[in-house]
Amino acid sequence: VLVIDDETPIRSIVRAAIESDGGVVYEAATAAAGLALARDVRPALVVLDLGLPDCDGLEVCRRLREWSTAPILVLSARHADDEKARLLDAGADDYLTKPFSTVELQ
Repeated sequence: VLVIDDETPIRSIVRAAIESDGGVVYEAATAAAGLALARDVRPALVVLDLGLPDCDGLEVCRRLREWSTAPILVLSARHADDEKARLLDAGADDYLTKPFSTVELQ
């Protein structure tokens, strides 16, 4: 699982939840690092934040969809329905709003 989120505490929570189920987690704090890592490790799942410092998560989602079929789970504090719809239209598979429970994430 590749977690692309600029917040270290969020990455840690997601890592703990995924690893408790036996998963392997890769982390990136920026869009550029996340896209490069995605190409290198070819993750089975991408957990993507929208508020990245170097690029909007919507654009990251579009770029991933150009070459990857891995499911994309958007994890964001943004709650607007139109934003959720744009992400799903851009190729995201699901949308989980912050705050979230690890049970819901798993």
